Amino acid sequence: MPLVARWRKSPVALLALAASVIAPSWAAAQSYPSRPVTVVVPYAPGGNSDSTTRIVAQRFGEKLGQAFVVENRPGAAGALAAEFVARSAPDGYTLFMSALSQTVLVPVVSKTRYDPVKDFAPISLIGTNPFVLAVTNDLPVRTVADFVTYVRARPQQLAYASGGIGTQNHLAMALFLKQAGIDMIHVPYKGNAPSMTDLIAGHVAAMLSNPSDCIPQAAAGQIRLIAITGPRRSSQIRDVPTIAESGYPSYKVVAWQGLMAPAGTPKDVVKLIARQASEAARDPAFAERLTKIGVDPVGSSPEEFAATIAADIPIWTEAVAIAGVKDQ
Repeated sequence: MPLVARWRKSPVALLALAASVIAPSWAAAQSYPSRPVTVVVPYAPGGNSDSTTRIVAQRFGEKLGQAFVVENRPGAAGALAAEFVARSAPDGYTLFMSALSQTVLVPVVSKTRYDPVKDFAPISLIGTNPFVLAVTNDLPVRTVADFVTYVRARPQQLAYASGGIGTQNHLAMALFLKQAGIDMIHVPYKGNAPSMTDLIAGHVAAMLSNPSDCIPQAAAGQIRLIAITGPRRSSQIRDVPTIAESGYPSYKVVAWQGLMAPAGTPKDVVKLIARQASEAARDPAFAERLTKIGVDPVGSSPEEFAATIAADIPIWTEAVAIAGVKDQ
């Protein structure tokens, strides 16, 4: 009897075949993790991404019974870390805490040795954070309308700072200036810390900054906060309106951080980690730890995270074009 015919006549054989197909993924999830897991961060220790990752790693380690070890691999705006993870074994033991930069911005601006869509399996969007439009105390403005009017009367006379050419706060500011129809001089710095120092000193007029960087400075009376770029107000600064509610309803920009794995990682392992992320986001104690560093917890599904990436690509591609950032 032909082999195909024998399979057709044997339901038991068909079930055995189906089980052999799904068994590797199921078995991987049942035993995962059986050893320490490495979570790669594309930045140096001490920053927002690093802090978020360490909070997540501690939580996962406690819940899953294995150490989640944070490994910092800075360089090339995070491209080196992304490439390392993309080339790692797809077994769930090397994860990537990607920021929007490595998944969306860097591939738009530069030629990378990884494909941000094909080489990764999205797991969960861990958290988001808006930027805050901050101005030096010397600037006589208190609202977005004031800011736009003041800058419009002084085209190319006022400067704004950023953490560097092609960074998220540079591109987000360029996008806002375009929508508002105003012009400013871009002054890039080597990171947010020196740009904030010059904002406080009044050497630049404004910048978009992470909440964790600018809220303490505003509380100390060293700068003034005008608006935030997210879709809703921040629980930390409820009196600061969004840019969207200040006359620019289509302007909604947030940075994000999310867990990814190399493409081909067993789906059951991906779902297991995503479930842990979702449960963590609903835990008030965990959420509070993220909120304190300016991150709004999310804990999305893999499908929702993939949709976020797909939606962000055209937005930031437009911002790159507006800013005139050249391919490298």
